Amino acid sequence: MKVNLVLSAALLLTGSAVNAQNYYDVAKIPAELTQDASVVIRNENLNLNVKSASNATMSYRTAITILSKNGEDQAVMSEYYDKFSSVYNMKASLFDAKGTKIKTYKSSDFKDRSLTDDGTMYDDNRLKSLRFLNASYPFTIEYSYEKDFNGYLSFPSWSPVASYDLSVEKSTYTIQIPQSLSFRYLKNPGLKTDSTQVGQNMVYRWTAEKVPALTYEPMSIGRKEVTPWVQASPNQFEYDNSSGNVESWKNLGTWIYGLSGNLQSLPESTKATARSLVATAKSDKEKISILYKYLQTNTRYVSVQLGIGGFKPIAAEKVAGVNYGDCKALSNYMKALLQAVDIKSNLVVVGAGMPSLNPNYSSFGQSNHMILCVPGDRDSTWLECTSQNMPAGFIGSGTSGKSVLLITEEGGKVVNTPIYRPKDNFQKRLATVKLDAEGSASIEIDTEYGACQYENNFAMMLKDPTAQRKEILESLGIPNMEIISATYSQPRKELPELKENIKLKCSELLTHGGDKIFLTLNMLNRNETVPRKVEGRKTSFSVPFGYYDKDEVVYVLPAGYKAEFLPAAVSIESEFGNYNSKAVIKDNTIIYTREKQMNSKKYPPEKYKDAVEFYKKIYLADKQKAILIKTS
Repeated sequence: MKVNLVLSAALLLTGSAVNAQNYYDVAKIPAELTQDASVVIRNENLNLNVKSASNATMSYRTAITILSKNGEDQAVMSEYYDKFSSVYNMKASLFDAKGTKIKTYKSSDFKDRSLTDDGTMYDDNRLKSLRFLNASYPFTIEYSYEKDFNGYLSFPSWSPVASYDLSVEKSTYTIQIPQSLSFRYLKNPGLKTDSTQVGQNMVYRWTAEKVPALTYEPMSIGRKEVTPWVQASPNQFEYDNSSGNVESWKNLGTWIYGLSGNLQSLPESTKATARSLVATAKSDKEKISILYKYLQTNTRYVSVQLGIGGFKPIAAEKVAGVNYGDCKALSNYMKALLQAVDIKSNLVVVGAGMPSLNPNYSSFGQSNHMILCVPGDRDSTWLECTSQNMPAGFIGSGTSGKSVLLITEEGGKVVNTPIYRPKDNFQKRLATVKLDAEGSASIEIDTEYGACQYENNFAMMLKDPTAQRKEILESLGIPNMEIISATYSQPRKELPELKENIKLKCSELLTHGGDKIFLTLNMLNRNETVPRKVEGRKTSFSVPFGYYDKDEVVYVLPAGYKAEFLPAAVSIESEFGNYNSKAVIKDNTIIYTREKQMNSKKYPPEKYKDAVEFYKKIYLADKQKAILIKTS
């Protein structure tokens, strides 16, 4: 769990009832909306009535037709609330394919439960929900509810195309707000904004109609470019006896700084420990590393989401006493430890696994996590304070290469976290394969992983031998193999680098064809698939992060055998990356080398055909075989 900067992100939509007989007859859905769809939003309305800087009411009504079992996940009503909000006046009905009502739900059918999970120690979030069950498809569900806010940080977001394979017949979002209050909004290009004055209020409305279903496209980086959406944020807010202004990132940072500005006091014993630990350190960088290791060894992560506690860290003095905290508390505690040895640092608000902050649109809801930054003369050190294993300065793929909010005494400042480039995210592998005349082999594989590939594989160090062996068997794909040993180490604890050594035996590595023996040269790191073709692609695409793989496989041939054929070297250059492979013969060995680099960029949909061709060439190159023959 991370710090929650979202007012409400799930199903915040309302409207007026539909009373026409058989309105929900599935036969009345336009044909273009059932194509490629598992779910159709029939009529959806979200109305937000802002009354003051601390009070608002939301009403929501929706009708959803579930066309097939593939859409059953959408057959649920859910809305969260906490001590600053309440959900009430819940109603729900179920209709058959003809649009005839077959069930009306009672208030006792709605479940009310805590949202606290195993990683959360304190949380006041609750959820009211109802799952609709019907034996046959298609069917339609209709439900509505109201929600009051006694304090808020942001306005509901509107994104009617909530998933792939979902079409929209009609959806409307309305915000009514007093003219004395101001707010800002973002929307997708082309979406019309209607605004009118009604008495002392302004009413804003956005409508989406006849939006066809969007099918998932490989490597897609989201639906936002091609579907309707609105994000809205108040400029002023009042929440849990605190008020602030979100009109700029500087103002939002000022508010967060005010919550944490006086929470770095530590017990004298903890200060003394910190000073003692770094007494012989020769540089600030070494001091940071030592204290970061102390943090990792002596604290653990738990989530705290109680009102303003979702944004305000637990005091460093308390963390020193209980040895636990959430991302805010642990980052603040690390800040206090550094402060004790005269090293300045700044809290940082970031969206882990989310897009970068929009530098031109400040709001809550764009972030869910907190880390720490230690500014340096030439380079800053970034610390992921919830991790008990990462080396100091490595923050992982979820928060790297992003625009984030640095919390300073002068307010918030949008800065960028480090980018891990392909050569940082490396996998370097050397394998020695000793073949015998029967086609069996003894194999030793040494692999080094760096940065994001280190992060992806680090869990192997923490698994027991049985779990390690199971993972190896599933990942390597070598037929009929027996694992002799597997070891993992991190020789230099200050670097995000992992070493892996695996020893195997394989009883059937070679393929016989008459008097010839076929050997697939790329034994360990093949592209086994090609992304499927997509005609008329709509969404942009990317790989999760750029990376660099280098493989060398040395095949020691048995006595009495030689290579009759080796494939030609392959070189592929592309804007998506590059690939090179070759095989050479030296004495009684075949040495196969392969290098592949993938670039992490955002590519427009029209580039996808070229990307598929690039992957296809790699796929074919990775399948190349050498031919061996017996000489005696």
